[in-house]
Formats: sequence, C-alpha cells, structure tokens
Amino acid sequence: MDVDTTALRWFQQVADGMTVTEVSELDRVTQSGVSRALARLEVEVGTALLRRSGRTLRMTRAGAAFKRHVDALLHELDDGLAAVSQLVDPEIGTVTLAYQLSFGGWLVPELVAGFRPAHPDVAFEFRNVHDQVGPSIQLESADLAVTAVRGGDSDVEWRRLLTEPLYLAVPDGHPLTGRRTVMLADASEESFVMLSHRWALRQLADRLCAQAGFRPSVGFEADDLSTVRGLVAAGVGVAIMPALRSRVADEVDGVAFAALSDSGAERQVGLAWSKRQPLLPSAGLFRDHVLAWAASARAGKSVPGEAASGK
Repeated sequence: MDVDTTALRWFQQVADGMTVTEVSELDRVTQSGVSRALARLEVEVGTALLRRSGRTLRMTRAGAAFKRHVDALLHELDDGLAAVSQLVDPEIGTVTLAYQLSFGGWLVPELVAGFRPAHPDVAFEFRNVHDQVGPSIQLESADLAVTAVRGGDSDVEWRRLLTEPLYLAVPDGHPLTGRRTVMLADASEESFVMLSHRWALRQLADRLCAQAGFRPSVGFEADDLSTVRGLVAAGVGVAIMPALRSRVADEVDGVAFAALSDSGAERQVGLAWSKRQPLLPSAGLFRDHVLAWAASARAGKSVPGEAASGK
C-alpha cells in the first residue's frame, strides 16, 4: 500500500464532522480533489470507509474501526515532526555534548552559562566520557565533544580551546606547600597517586617523570581525578593533575597546588565534531559560541555578548 498521509488527514477531518467543502476551503484545494483522494484511500484499504447521509458523510463500520488507527498514526507522526522541528530549529533544538569528567566542574558550566542568555530555549544533553576514549568514539553519541584527546581520525575536526597547565598537588602541610611553581624532580622521592595506565593523563604524567629523570613510586591508582585529589588530601601521596577549577587557589580542600615548570607540563583542550555530517543548527550555534569564547580567552579578553551569542 502507498497511502497518502494527506488523504488520511482529510478522512480524519470528515469523520470528525467536517464537510468536504470545509476541508477543501481549509486546505485550499478543490472539492473534487478531496473526493478523489478519499475514493483512492478506500481503494487502498479495500472497502468503503464513508457513506453519504444527506449532505454529510458518515463513517461505515469499517471506517470507524479504521479511524482509531488513523488517529493514533497521525498523532505519532505529528509528535515525530515536532521532535524533528525542535532539532532543526536553532533556537529550540537540543545540543548533545560529550566531555571528560575533569571539565565538568568548570569548563562545561562556563561555556553553557555564556551561551544561555542569547539562546535560552536551547536544551542540552550531557555525556560523560573517559580520556582514554578518542573523539571519534565520543562523537558516536554526541554532536560535540570537549576533550583533551586529539586522536588522528581524519573524519573528526578538532579545534584547540585552551592550554591547561598541570600542577603538583600536595597535601596541606607538605614541605612544598606554599610554592607557586616546582620542578617535578623536586618530588622524585615522593609517593605518587596516579590515574590508571589506560588514561591519557597518566601516560603524560609518566612521560614527564621520565623527562625529569626518575620513575615515580606509585602508592595508589584511581580511575577519576576526584579520587586522586581526595587521596592527596588524605596525605597518602602527591599527584600530577590539572587543578579541576578555572582559577587555582593556594589551597583547596586540604590540597595545595604548585604549577609544574617542566617543559610539556600541560594538556591541550579542544572541541571536536564530526566532518562526516553537518551539525544540527543548535549544535552549530553552540560550536560557534565555544570557538568565539576560546578566541577571546586566548586574546585575554572577556567574551563580548555578540561573540557569546555565536552571531
């Protein structure tokens, strides 16, 4: 069967009490066009759906049985069209954003908060990902990804947003507390709290220690930076990590941070999206906002309202 949805809508309207004349005037088509469409629908179904009663059309028993399903079908279709409309309308769409957990405490909220005033009706769905997962995997369920893992996939566009410095985190009262900067070699005799080997940040930490001329003594391994920071605060070791916040205080929750002055003690944070298919309009607006935010941040300026809106 090749049923015309327009004919289904006309059948629904006539079955609900409208005349063919009223349907034709509403949709600006001829009465004969409506009548022919209804006749074709009956041929497709295989039986009469409407019968004439005076000047109006009434449903047959088959028509009444058929209409219940037509109502359900058109309701689902209209819901689907509304859902698509929300996706493609840049001001009422939904942005699905993937990000590594360490960016959830400051970077992602800052980006979203700067975007919302100009686009208050755009919704967000968030996906947490681990930094051992490359952008191509992150983007399988997201429009955009905030990630420090660049990868080498030619189907993924990756733009640098910022350079995030790495710090030596030490417990309160440690001899290095109060130092604004340190060399990693200064901590060569310490016990370290590290992420597990599968994490990109752990691999970077191992390279930095090797560059500093020592192999770290690892007392504890964890699978998230919050646990690493908690273990440092508990006094069981020191750690190489980002500060987990946009501005670094001298001490946070029993942990003091000293910037590592070693070459390469930083990670590049970027925004990634797929080249294989165009972004939906709302996601495109957010991408433009994020890139404008990054350009202003690198220039040492606050993000102006026009740039933040993505216009």
